[in-house]
Amino acid sequence: MSNKLENKRQQVSEGKRWVIKVGSSSVTKNGRGLNMEAIANLATQLASLVKSGKEVILVSSGAIAEGMNRLAWEKRPHAVYELQAAAAVGQMGLVQAYESCLQKHALHSAQVLLTHEDLQDRKRYLNARTTLRKLLSLKVIPVVNENDTVATDEIKFGDNDTLAALVSNLVEADTLIILTDQQGVFESPPQEHSNKARADNKPIDDISANDSFLDKVAGPSAGELGRGGMLTKVSAARLAARAGAATIIASGRVENVLIEIAKGKQHGTLLYPDNEPLVARKQWIANQLYTNGELVLDDGACQVICKDGKSLLSIGVQDVKGNFERGEVVSCVNSKGEEIARGLVNYNAKEAGQLKGKASSVIESTLGYVEEPELIHRDNLVVL
Repeated sequence: MSNKLENKRQQVSEGKRWVIKVGSSSVTKNGRGLNMEAIANLATQLASLVKSGKEVILVSSGAIAEGMNRLAWEKRPHAVYELQAAAAVGQMGLVQAYESCLQKHALHSAQVLLTHEDLQDRKRYLNARTTLRKLLSLKVIPVVNENDTVATDEIKFGDNDTLAALVSNLVEADTLIILTDQQGVFESPPQEHSNKARADNKPIDDISANDSFLDKVAGPSAGELGRGGMLTKVSAARLAARAGAATIIASGRVENVLIEIAKGKQHGTLLYPDNEPLVARKQWIANQLYTNGELVLDDGACQVICKDGKSLLSIGVQDVKGNFERGEVVSCVNSKGEEIARGLVNYNAKEAGQLKGKASSVIESTLGYVEEPELIHRDNLVVL
């Protein structure tokens, strides 16, 4: 291992606050109930990390797989209400398993069920942040999962990789560890190779989370038990990188892999951040999975906010889409429809529509009042 890579791995190992995500393949028996031996081993590793001074949050899949086992379902259902039922049944067993295993190491656990909506609403976001930080200060291990029973959008479109990244940003974690059934991100998509060529395909040691090469090699497919696939893990690493967290994607089947990573050993693929961490409010804006509207910008406005770091003025807006209120998060897109930024808008959709293409000097004469001279102030604007 090169000195450069050693230094990066060492920085990861020295990080105090870790978010660890485990997939269904790591904690179930091929989707047929929980693998108690694997969970017990995971609890032992978590206890070792806490004993060494780390603060640990666990984001765990497996509830639906455990529910399917308890309900004697052979195949994962497609109907949302059936998935919700499986999640509700399985969550009982999943939490019980972690609680019993962690208590053997004199550790307390706490169940935390979140939806992406909890992290969209600013007040709920701050409440979750405060609660998780308090649990960490008490040396309690939060066991986080999506609230699948009520979060229909998450079951249909979401994944725990994304949730883990959002939690990493929520608590300003140093490191995100994603344990999966793969050894890391490979140099080319494994599914594209013959058996012979696949043997020569090796995982990438380290790479910038924002390197475009990852888009070519991550591949779109998900494992049979999970919903995410490698592409969502790369996307999660990019979300975590916005707040300055490094991500390691590694195999959960390697013995004591977390302890090995904590020692600076090389396992999996390290995806490191190469930008300065965003301030807390901008993290929250950037990490919104859904926006409330869209502002179509002309080329001049795109240049001003992306290159010059300035506020968005109404004169640079060509079109307004959606039905948003003042203070909500909206997307800023270029003429091709590509999202280039997002931010907290100072006027609602109707008012923004009246102001589009007009100079700031005529806001008062157009609306009858002036709240702010900018449509989105640069302090509330994040370039993507």
